[in-house]
Amino acid sequence: MHFLFLFMDGVGLGNPDPTINPFVKASLPNLTSLLNGQSFTAPTAPLVSRRATLHAWDATLGVRGLPQSASGQATLLTGKNVPALIGEHYGPKPNPPIAEILQGETVFTSLGGLGFSTALLGAYPPGYFEVIASGRRMFSAIPMAASNAGVRLMTKDDLFAGRALSAEFTGHGWREYLGLHDTPLLEHHTAGRLLASLAQSYDFSFFEYWLSDYAGHKQEMPQAVEMLESFDRVLGGLLDAWEDEQGLVLITSDHGNLEDLSTRKHTANPVPGLVIGAPDLRARFMAGVEDLSGVTPAIMRMFEPIG
Repeated sequence: MHFLFLFMDGVGLGNPDPTINPFVKASLPNLTSLLNGQSFTAPTAPLVSRRATLHAWDATLGVRGLPQSASGQATLLTGKNVPALIGEHYGPKPNPPIAEILQGETVFTSLGGLGFSTALLGAYPPGYFEVIASGRRMFSAIPMAASNAGVRLMTKDDLFAGRALSAEFTGHGWREYLGLHDTPLLEHHTAGRLLASLAQSYDFSFFEYWLSDYAGHKQEMPQAVEMLESFDRVLGGLLDAWEDEQGLVLITSDHGNLEDLSTRKHTANPVPGLVIGAPDLRARFMAGVEDLSGVTPAIMRMFEPIG
């Protein structure tokens, strides 16, 4: 069993309005094909197609206010209703109560404790480790949980050796924004195939795609469309290389944002629970999951013996 958690930060299921929703404006042939030709919007869910199941999951978790990154991600990683536990939605980085929760049981510690191999497949540049070590910056929830569980954060060496991927998958960001001009470049489809290959070398792997949240806050439709179309090309490579009978790919998020560019704030929209794989595996995973707190228990269920 291989499980790839493809986390898209700040993505909800919004209205099918191309004036504010880049998921409707963009050309996304691979994502649309998974959804039987329908758009990645709220009216499409629930849906079961040949390779995918889409549900709409509640990200508000019964707590007033708009969902935030740290509490939403911590909920996804632990199976605990973190906003309810701390009394609020909180982010972007973990506060002390969330950090304490992430020091406890997470999907990484639970699977690792059972002997399953786990990994974060995104590489972090040298400057990231420097500012973390200096104390000028703190981990966000995902690397915090992974580090607490003893999962090694991938480095520049891993990226260059093909053992990890850059944040935008292709390496262009490392060249253009970090000035690391010797960074290997990948075509989008090739990057997607590499993502599949890396994921299938671990029992459980996680990739954090934060560009979606960044694009939502920028509120620039052309840039958001370009980003989504790039993501879709990577998805095409992933789908071509993924063995549906061997495991699942989960695409979900912590809160809405990108699906409504009319606001700079997060949204209260449900987030997508899009799972790709064989029908029986999808049905087993999706059973009973209604909100973010159900994700980690569902993942753990996939690694339990059947019968």
